[in-house]
Amino acid sequence: MRIEAYNQVQQVYQAQRAGKTQKSPSASRTDRLQISSFGKDIQIAKAAVASAPDIREEFTAPIKARIQDGTYEVSNESFAEKLMEKYKEMR
Repeated sequence: MRIEAYNQVQQVYQAQRAGKTQKSPSASRTDRLQISSFGKDIQIAKAAVASAPDIREEFTAPIKARIQDGTYEVSNESFAEKLMEKYKEMR
């Protein structure tokens, strides 16, 4: 590698760095963040999902009670049919 070429490249980069660090006193810049209405809708939806319970007790409580009582029964045929349907959907 030629040393002269390296020095020339280094000089170019140093010149660019010096230009970037100088600020003009009259120009003041501020950052601004603007969220679209769609983004706001997503935030509202996320908040609603976060506040909802993971398990809906009004549906699971009767099933839990039947399981504990020993009265909950599952039809083998129905279970097998649903299992095969899901298997076919996945293929």
